[in-house]
Amino acid sequence: MSAASSAIPLPAPTASADAARDRRRMFAFVCMVFGMFMAILDIQVVSASLSQIQAGLSASSDEIPWVQTSYLIAEVIMIPLSGFLSRLLSTRYMFAIAAGGFTLMSFMCAQATSIEGMIVWRALQGFIGGGMIPTVFASAFALFPGRKQAVVGPMIGLVASLAPTIGPTVGGYLTDLLSWHWLFLINIVPGIFVTLSTWLLVDFDEPDWSLLDKIDWSGLISMAAFLGGLEYVLEEGPSKDWFDSTAISAGAVVSAVGAIVFFWRAFTAKTPIVDLSAFKDRNFATGSLFSFVLGIGLYGLTYVYPVFLAGARGYSSLQIGETLFISGLCMFVTAPIVGRLSSVVDPRVLIAIGFASFAAGTYVASGITADWDFDNLLIPQVLRGFGLMMAMVPISNVALGTLPPQRLKNASGLYNLTRNLGGAVGLALINTIIDKREDLHLARLHEAVSWGHNAAEETLASLTAAMAKFGSDASLAATKQLAAIVRKQALVMSIADVFYVLTIVFLALVLIAPLMRRPVPRGGGGGGGH
Repeated sequence: MSAASSAIPLPAPTASADAARDRRRMFAFVCMVFGMFMAILDIQVVSASLSQIQAGLSASSDEIPWVQTSYLIAEVIMIPLSGFLSRLLSTRYMFAIAAGGFTLMSFMCAQATSIEGMIVWRALQGFIGGGMIPTVFASAFALFPGRKQAVVGPMIGLVASLAPTIGPTVGGYLTDLLSWHWLFLINIVPGIFVTLSTWLLVDFDEPDWSLLDKIDWSGLISMAAFLGGLEYVLEEGPSKDWFDSTAISAGAVVSAVGAIVFFWRAFTAKTPIVDLSAFKDRNFATGSLFSFVLGIGLYGLTYVYPVFLAGARGYSSLQIGETLFISGLCMFVTAPIVGRLSSVVDPRVLIAIGFASFAAGTYVASGITADWDFDNLLIPQVLRGFGLMMAMVPISNVALGTLPPQRLKNASGLYNLTRNLGGAVGLALINTIIDKREDLHLARLHEAVSWGHNAAEETLASLTAAMAKFGSDASLAATKQLAAIVRKQALVMSIADVFYVLTIVFLALVLIAPLMRRPVPRGGGGGGGH
């Protein structure tokens, strides 16, 4: 009896066991996506509240931008490094350390009592938290290939585009209703949950401790110098008049030297800190190009609309958020539609539609005037929200969806780096255009309001008459008000120029889209790989 029993084979894993495993993995992945949301949100969450942080820490106007710049520089260094670390530590340890470290640094930011301390904690927050972003993208394509991407792809696309879009709004609400400390304290409870859930549930792969002996330290240091210097130049260049500043020139030299050493090590080291071979894949290379330009649209337009609403309309951060919320709403509505279309429509068509929508939105916005408000900005925002989701999901599919699992971790870091660098380049381009074109328009408008022009003299006379009611120096007050009107108009005209330039950039991508190869999805199951 016992012999016969021992001869009976054990039952194979049942469908219910597979379903339970899939549910566990999906829940673990959703927790990771939420961690990525926090990391991306914190890029922009402080942007609307820098003046309150400045007052709370008694910081100078030159010091306070580093609350954001330090985060961005540190994050852009970690993003490509995350591929190596994820292979070394495994997805479980890498993400749990990143989420836990991000949470701890958030707490330390809230406790900061000096601007120097805040800058240090923000840099550590960006560096540690930056590892979550590419890890989520790599896990999405390793675990959920094929048809499952119709659900997972829009999820991570929505988070990656929505978080920076709503960041200033969330920050404005938290600061107005509570205090600036809650910009960071809001991360504590969710961060603990994400850390614990990742530690307990993620079992996608195993560590490769042999990589400890293969760390290319010269490649790591040169990459930090290259990317950190580049991010500094792009962030600070427009405000410091580029290479007229000694600091900017020094940053450019550091970045250039770092780039030379980094690329030399990337092509000669036996185990480079960042494997660039993914760029040999045509789909990945073209997808990264589109991701770069998408970063311009994502971060650039998130910046330029608030500049207009604050500078020309005098809106507070809360009013700006209430005016611009429609883009986020459109992303929510569009995400499931894109998920469905991505499984039946050529991704090149979706990408072209997405960038055409971007171009249409910026073209409409190029007619902007100082009187534009929510109603006037509605159509450009709808087109932007629709275009973001329509382009981001198929771009990710093109760039990462056809790579073999063992190349996904490195490739995901590079792919996400291109989007962040696109945002940095876009912001530098936008700020430079605004500065230069505003000076040009200001000079031309000054000619138009000089003495001898009837319209200018009539406007000045009416302003003088209005100011006389207040018993002050009416003529001087009227002149100052007219100058303010002229400067506001110059700002609006320079922003219109920005929209024209972005329209041309987005249309160029529409024309390039047909040159891409239609990707052939890789087969295979949902294993994590090693």
